[in-house]
Amino acid sequence: MCTHRLLVKNLTLRTLATFPKQTQHPVFHSQRPQSLSSSPSNYYLENGVTLVQSQYGTNQEPFLSASLSDSLLVEKVLLGLKQGKLNHLCNYLCRLNPVLVVEVIFRCRENLQLGLKFIDLILLNCPNFKHSSQSLSAMIHILVRGRRVLDAQALILRMVRKSGVSHIEIVDSLVSTYSKCGSNSLVFDLLVRTYVQARKLREGFEALKALRSNGFCVSINAGNSLLGGLVKVGWVDLAWEVYGELVSSRIQLNVYTLNIMVNALCKDGKIDGFKLFISNMAEKGVCTDIVTYNTLINAYCREGLLEEAFQLKNSMASKGLRPELFTYNAMINGLCKVGNYARAKEVLYEMLQIGLSPDTTTYNTLLVESSRKDIISEAKGIFHEMSCPGVVPDLVSFSSIIGVLSRNGHIDHALLYFRDMKIEGFVPDNVIYTILINGYCRNGKMLEALKLQDEMLEQGCVMDVVTFNTILNGLCREKMLGDADKLFNEMVERGVFPDLFMVIVNTKSLL
Repeated sequence: MCTHRLLVKNLTLRTLATFPKQTQHPVFHSQRPQSLSSSPSNYYLENGVTLVQSQYGTNQEPFLSASLSDSLLVEKVLLGLKQGKLNHLCNYLCRLNPVLVVEVIFRCRENLQLGLKFIDLILLNCPNFKHSSQSLSAMIHILVRGRRVLDAQALILRMVRKSGVSHIEIVDSLVSTYSKCGSNSLVFDLLVRTYVQARKLREGFEALKALRSNGFCVSINAGNSLLGGLVKVGWVDLAWEVYGELVSSRIQLNVYTLNIMVNALCKDGKIDGFKLFISNMAEKGVCTDIVTYNTLINAYCREGLLEEAFQLKNSMASKGLRPELFTYNAMINGLCKVGNYARAKEVLYEMLQIGLSPDTTTYNTLLVESSRKDIISEAKGIFHEMSCPGVVPDLVSFSSIIGVLSRNGHIDHALLYFRDMKIEGFVPDNVIYTILINGYCRNGKMLEALKLQDEMLEQGCVMDVVTFNTILNGLCREKMLGDADKLFNEMVERGVFPDLFMVIVNTKSLL
């Protein structure tokens, strides 16, 4: 027995002593070789060295197995990291495989900075390294621990977008490397958020369920991110499934969850169901806020249910809430949509009385409606009012006032606003040019209309079917048939065709 131990000890020493000479053999493999312990001619020593008897006899020198080569490579990488010999490490990095990358990261668990240094070396020096889901997951855990969230998310996105990699594989790889990397649940929040940002919402939901089946729950912030993404694209039914998953997971819901789901009810045309939902949320300790009321009021106004909107606004005080700019803008917009301009103006004055300052959206809503009704004095008054408190008119403001003036024969006055608009630094678009051209055409000033057309083209604007039809109609009414025929041929060459109504109108004008 003693003789056998001595023999094994001597063989071990000889093996380690002769290892540097074995350069002609492969240095490492991606997997540990199959066990040879069943063969009587093979021995496994306590230090992990495998002695394999040569098929040519027992007089051959023993050699190291691939598993030891891998182990030595890992040790050399770790030693280089600790000693700071980064240039020397580059010679070893190209010999690594995903399995060894995971092993190095696991060994760096207690030394976070060492792990981060290793990951930086891999990412910088091996950009084409073919990572596995396991190696990427291990790197992600370390990056999250090091608070390098953006870098971690970039690697998650790489996994999410990788062809042939399912959400199950991604979750399994993150879960299996979780404890050995000393990670935290922020990784799983980041996974769900990345699915949302990548617009893979269904996969995000499946990942959420897979995490739960593995005993992990995401935070309510990640859950809200998924809920918000689903409601935004109109996948309301799936959003309610996610909501049910969050509730059954006993995650503490918050007011953001409430507001997202109230928005889901409104988008799904189920506004009447909000009272029951709000009551259920109140039982969970989640109460409404100003966003909840604004969402509901805006939904009522979109549906033309103005009285319900006013009732809800008036009930805000009992909850300790005060209507804000968004609240009033929603109501003014709703009133203008149903043509109740007078009451919309009353809401504007109510805003001013309680000290709220209207913004460009407020005035534009009123300006568009007064222009649509061709109330010139009202439109001019609104435009003047919005300039006094320092609210800056935008292209919508200018196009509305220019439109109402030019349609009603005040083309010269409209041109003054057109000039002011350019002085303010706004670049006219094809809509504003078409509005002015239409004003000229309505008043029979075709030469001015054609000059404005030339200016429009010089400014890089593209004539669409509305512009062509406007000029074509004006030419036909003025009996400028040659110019009309030339313009019609130009339309056809550009692939733009007049609509049927314009063809009928213009044909009648030729008769």
